[in-house]
Amino acid sequence: MELCVALDLPSKEKNIELAQKLREYPLWLKVGLRSFIRDGKEFIKELKSLGEFKIFLDLKLYDIPNTMADAAEEIAKMGVEMFNVHASAGKEAMSGVMQRLQLVPKRPLVLAVTALTSFDEKQFRTIYNDTIEHKVKQFAKEAYEARLDGVVCSAFESSLIKQITNTDFLTLAPGIRPFGESGDDQKRVADLQLAKQNQVDIVVVGRPIYQASDPKAAVEKILTKL
Repeated sequence: MELCVALDLPSKEKNIELAQKLREYPLWLKVGLRSFIRDGKEFIKELKSLGEFKIFLDLKLYDIPNTMADAAEEIAKMGVEMFNVHASAGKEAMSGVMQRLQLVPKRPLVLAVTALTSFDEKQFRTIYNDTIEHKVKQFAKEAYEARLDGVVCSAFESSLIKQITNTDFLTLAPGIRPFGESGDDQKRVADLQLAKQNQVDIVVVGRPIYQASDPKAAVEKILTKL
């Protein structure tokens, strides 16, 4: 497994400060909606100048196929190593993204979001009129057939997704509470042991790191368990 640290702090300065503390480690850094809307492309450049970080741009693209393809091409130009789209945008849209990225000399990895980890079964059914497991399987198959590199899912669904696609099909699991910390607003959370058992490739950890009294020590402790 690899570790991805979520840069979800309330200011660019605090995110940069956290990244500087962690620059010696081989990490993914997740830049989400809040940080990207506030700090933009220059923030990505600044993070990449700090060290050998790999950047995961977590914008969850969801639009008509051509607009998603256009956006994907612009993201690729930023030099990030990975970004994501919503699987519920449909197979046509996902395929269009991958076709457009064939024009890019060095394309980033592309993942599809299946079911947000903030959903429980009741909330998910209200929106999708289906169970999480059934819909996640459908979304994962469509993403795989559209030639994406993997999916964003909870740790609970990771091994199932690999069974119906391929063991090399990446799974990235947000909502990880490494040592059983509070789930906060996340419903389907897991610890590192469960993530490893379910063959998760990349775990995303946010608050247990950046709210720790010593974020560097927290990262070191997590890395020993991967």
